[in-house]
Amino acid sequence: MTFHELSAQTIEGATRSLGDFRGQVALVVNTASACGFTPQYTGLEALWQERKGDGLVVLGFPSNDFGAQEPGTEAEIQSFCSTRYDVSFPMFAKVQTKGPGQSPVYAFLTAKHGEPKWNFHKYLVGKNGEVLAAFPSKVSPSDPQLRAAIDEALRAG
Repeated sequence: MTFHELSAQTIEGATRSLGDFRGQVALVVNTASACGFTPQYTGLEALWQERKGDGLVVLGFPSNDFGAQEPGTEAEIQSFCSTRYDVSFPMFAKVQTKGPGQSPVYAFLTAKHGEPKWNFHKYLVGKNGEVLAAFPSKVSPSDPQLRAAIDEALRAG
């Protein structure tokens, strides 16, 4: 199985095939609106704007798993992301990233790279749908290590 064989509910409530992102490099992030890392939305949006023409997509998956820092509804999350951070990258419905109710997307992402330890944990998925790397919350969207991994993934066939 690859990432592209999965689907997930968008923040607007539609089912979206992750196969729509086949051939692109995806940075998948578990987000939260009331976290110390929430300002990373600014960097994620900047990264998306800067690199989407090169084949990078940022995918946000809100989660209330850590510190109950995403208590809102999808509509509240969408409004917050839009008005506070001008988020335009694809956002999905709230998911569980760990434990017994873990979403299928996160079951796939975490199989080889471990569960997130906090909000704004990042998984880098290659064009072929395989998880290439994981980055903890403290790694910002502008971190040189993350940027180098993205560049390498974009160069790969």
